[in-house]
Amino acid sequence: MRKKERYEKIIAWFKENVPVAETELHYNSPFELLIAVILSAQCTDKRVNIITPPLFRDYPTPEALAASSPEVIFEYIRSVSYPNNKAKHLVGMARMLVEEFNSEIPATLDELIKLPGVGRKTANVIQSVVFNKAAMAVDTHVFRVSHRLGLVSATCTTPLSVEKELMKHIPNELVPIAHHWLILHGRYICQARTPQCDKCDLKMMCKRYTRTYKVEKEASKTKK
Repeated sequence: MRKKERYEKIIAWFKENVPVAETELHYNSPFELLIAVILSAQCTDKRVNIITPPLFRDYPTPEALAASSPEVIFEYIRSVSYPNNKAKHLVGMARMLVEEFNSEIPATLDELIKLPGVGRKTANVIQSVVFNKAAMAVDTHVFRVSHRLGLVSATCTTPLSVEKELMKHIPNELVPIAHHWLILHGRYICQARTPQCDKCDLKMMCKRYTRTYKVEKEASKTKK
């Protein structure tokens, strides 16, 4: 199957079966989303959603967070991964927003990645979710699902190379939702260790599944 046809079939399936797909992080403003995404690095959205309500309540603006300290913020986020670093990043991020961006979340990749704790993936999430830009954030789920479904080649060994390959083939207007299609599919169906292949309507397009299926089929023939 040619790559163009593969993309068309997979996109068509998601359009029909997952017409609504969005971030599972809870937030009420772009600032809150930025905090949540920074906290979500190497941490589950579920855990982030548990700890952010008190943080959002007490630090609703960049000015409020900028006036705090990493030591204080640590107590709010101590149950997430790498709380010391993330506490420093959150306070530093807020201070830069106040001092350099008039307390507004910047809209461009170059500006976003200047903020402490914000790498390319986080910046792309903000561009996509807040500004509805064609920006593909590649996390572990997007990386895994893209390879298994054959959307990217085996030579795409870095998040950036996967991002570039996906952006070549997904229409710009679909990139924001496609990001969530791939994440949610990886989170709930195409899991890393125990993929739910029996629940996956895309399994016949999955390179991992078809490879395993062929091996099992050959083994069955040998036994007979």
